[in-house]
Amino acid sequence: MDLKKFNTESQKQAVENKKFLSRLKRKDPRWVDDVFHEVHRDVFEQTDCLKCANCCKTTSPIFYQNDIERIARFLKLKPGDFIGKYLRIDEDDDYVLQSSPCAFLDDHNYCSVYEVRPKACREYPHTDRKKMVQIMDLTFKNTSVCPAVFQMVERLKKICGI
Repeated sequence: MDLKKFNTESQKQAVENKKFLSRLKRKDPRWVDDVFHEVHRDVFEQTDCLKCANCCKTTSPIFYQNDIERIARFLKLKPGDFIGKYLRIDEDDDYVLQSSPCAFLDDHNYCSVYEVRPKACREYPHTDRKKMVQIMDLTFKNTSVCPAVFQMVERLKKICGI
């Protein structure tokens, strides 16, 4: 995984990808879900996230109260101590990691809290959800974080004849 090449390509395609995903918002939501889910399956059959982990290295999930309590219990910490040690409140008043890369990511791209990871991590990159038309802005953001999402959008553009 060449992340420098990925970053260059995703920046180069950013304007086109933003326009493309905006146009998809106006398509039949069931059709959009169907093509997204098919491409998601194809891309992730060939993707080893452990070779990349760019999401864990560059972004933070939102930590909901259930996530905080579950992970704190796993780490044998009180929720308040977990928050103080690992989290901060962002501009949207959400709990996020204090810094990146994620404190739970090891040198081999494994997550030390994988069994109890936050909901946002379990669902990332959110490309197999229902009602994809509602999260096209998030999908666009993820084209600059996740090489698999970038690859999905490039395939979708070919399917749609762009």
